[in-house]
Amino acid sequence: MHVNAIDVDVAVIGAGQAGLSAAYHLQRRGFTPVARDPGAAQTFVVLDANAAPGGAWQHRWESLRTATVNGIHELPGFPVPPADPSTPSRDALPPYFADYERRFALEVQRPVRVRAVRRADDDPDGRLLVETDRGTWAARDVINATGTWTRPFRPYYPGMERFRGRQLHVADYVSADELAGERVIIVGAGISAVQLLDEISHVAETVWMTRREPEWIEEEFDLATRSAAIAGVEARVRQGLPPGSVISVTGMHWTPWARAAQARGVLVRHPMFASIEERGVRMPDGSFIVADVILWATGFRPALDHLAPLKLRTPEGGFRVAETRSLDEPRLFLIGYGPSQSTVGANRAGRAAVQQIVAERADSHTASVAA
Repeated sequence: MHVNAIDVDVAVIGAGQAGLSAAYHLQRRGFTPVARDPGAAQTFVVLDANAAPGGAWQHRWESLRTATVNGIHELPGFPVPPADPSTPSRDALPPYFADYERRFALEVQRPVRVRAVRRADDDPDGRLLVETDRGTWAARDVINATGTWTRPFRPYYPGMERFRGRQLHVADYVSADELAGERVIIVGAGISAVQLLDEISHVAETVWMTRREPEWIEEEFDLATRSAAIAGVEARVRQGLPPGSVISVTGMHWTPWARAAQARGVLVRHPMFASIEERGVRMPDGSFIVADVILWATGFRPALDHLAPLKLRTPEGGFRVAETRSLDEPRLFLIGYGPSQSTVGANRAGRAAVQQIVAERADSHTASVAA
């Protein structure tokens, strides 16, 4: 037993889609939540920074409905209950996550904020210490499932600190009502940017800006296209490059809200501004656009700062990962990262990580018996 630490076989960090998937598969493979039975042969713990179940869904904007949300997928072993398509996803999905945790008695520990993950010693087969604001866990393996929602990305532009209006990120956005009657610059080329452009343009004057001209794809975003996109992201993370977005691989596919914005004449892309001033933005050609609000729909970055003590980040800014496993720290699994960022991918990644942990333990047991 490590001094002042609770020993577990597996520590899962995060209780969103990926983390709950991993917990489910751990339990199916004979692991027991340590809170239920500290003396069990194989134990795990799930640590979640949120005060309540629901992962990032509980923080999504109010107008994101179950009918239009991109990527609802059921957790393993328990289907999503039928819901009114007009129900906000942040109202419909957290209760489903809560029911899931109760149904499978996953004993999620919350709110627990992980401050650092570090090696207990120099033994490559030793423990990883998961240090939190509520104590330390010493784990044989760590499954990191912290997602991206807590790390909104806001690119820096000269003068942004001088802007007298409001600057919001998608993570701060609640509904279009708070922007009614204002001039809003929406920055970003992803699905969220276009969806919010369509929504906000009903009540406010909007200007849509992106760094590059969007490449609109007419073909359906089918299985082959998805597979190619995932393969592209997977190749990047294997090399230690930042994952990038699926859209950067596939281009922009038409969605109902993109078509709706186009039909109303608001799907008009402008190049990015060169700088920000007190009352608006200065364009590259010297012209000026007055703005009340700048909405940054510029994506998120993986929430992995707590892994810094392991010194795994590459010079390019990523983590070298293959089949969910860190190539530079085999006791660490990164799920919901890179190719497994989607809800479907997160489910599969949770299962894949657990399969590898179980298989390695079986091999170790066979080797020790043979010896």
